[in-house]
Amino acid sequence: MDGSNGGTPPVPAGGGSDSLRTANLSRVLTLLHRRGPLSRAELTRLTGFNRSTVGALAAELAAMGLAYETDSPAGRVGRPSPLVHPNSQVSAVVVHPDVDAVTVGLVGLGGRVHRRVRHDTATAPSVAETVTITRAVLAGMSTDLAAMDRVVGVGVAVPGLTRTSDGLVLLAPHLGWQQEPLAAPLAEALDLPVAAGNDATLGSLAESLFGAAADAGNTVYLNGSASGIGGGIMAAGSPLRGADGYAGELGHTLVRTDGARCHCGRRGCLETEVSLARLLEVLGLQRADQDALDAAVAGPRTPALQTEVERQLDYLAVALTNFVNIFNPETVVLGGFLGTLFSCAPERLADAVAAEAIAGLGKRVSLRRAELRSELLLVGAAELAFAPLLAAPSHGIAATEAS
Repeated sequence: MDGSNGGTPPVPAGGGSDSLRTANLSRVLTLLHRRGPLSRAELTRLTGFNRSTVGALAAELAAMGLAYETDSPAGRVGRPSPLVHPNSQVSAVVVHPDVDAVTVGLVGLGGRVHRRVRHDTATAPSVAETVTITRAVLAGMSTDLAAMDRVVGVGVAVPGLTRTSDGLVLLAPHLGWQQEPLAAPLAEALDLPVAAGNDATLGSLAESLFGAAADAGNTVYLNGSASGIGGGIMAAGSPLRGADGYAGELGHTLVRTDGARCHCGRRGCLETEVSLARLLEVLGLQRADQDALDAAVAGPRTPALQTEVERQLDYLAVALTNFVNIFNPETVVLGGFLGTLFSCAPERLADAVAAEAIAGLGKRVSLRRAELRSELLLVGAAELAFAPLLAAPSHGIAATEAS
């Protein structure tokens, strides 16, 4: 995802055209954000810039409060090279509305989750309720917010079709939202810039940058939550968005011709047969976040639970086989309750996909559980808020300070 320097000549900080300087600062800050602390020597190698340019860029980022340097670790061979760190105290507010809760968090540069608060709701929250809950939760996080050097904006992960250009939710059927402006009322309530996107797409991005798919350029990601199943496809390191930006509705793949009726009007969609609600019913739970669900299935399984787990895994295998045949990914990453299912019997799922996919593709694909677990969608949503800052560090800081 980091790419290469692309032949753009580096310019020393403070000299040359402003656009080239901005591009060089962006390159270095993005590397720090996505890879964590890097020595000046590593930055020189990764960017193709010379040492003096890297030193000047690191110093400028430090002056803007976006990075800081520490001494080279003791025992490292060769000429000492200071370590440059992303400043995780530069942060983003993140929001994830779902049918049973609104989760609000604070995520710093480098993907560090400082705080996560889940506010349970009796019913699916409206847009107005989501705004009210977010504002109330942030009021309770005042100490955490005060500890930050800067809050650059808000990112929202929505379980539905969301237009990223203006944060309009075209359709989030499980929430009952249709043609609902979301970014605008949140921005007005919080006095911060707000960007919104599809939750599964953002989860895919987070895992490709910080998690289980960080070493793979071609990935299919599936996320399962109380709102159903969504997906994201990374092709050659870039997200597959589709003509209107809504690619990834993988939860509506047909897996059972005589299956249950889906809200989309069809029968036997993946998300009707592989369902968190069905799993919770067998567990005797009304609701559970990722951590609670993992704990619930970690102990001895009743026959009913084992039967349901195997049933859902078998239908999931049908869908994954289709995705392997269509997209030919290196890796399939399973997040949310799908990761929990996979952890119950990984060999069952892997063997089924290996046996059914064409031309041996299923034997070569790697099935992995999402590594970010309960922090996944928060880290993904933060990327929306960080995007302007990473693209133009000095401009982003100026805009934030002006607001």
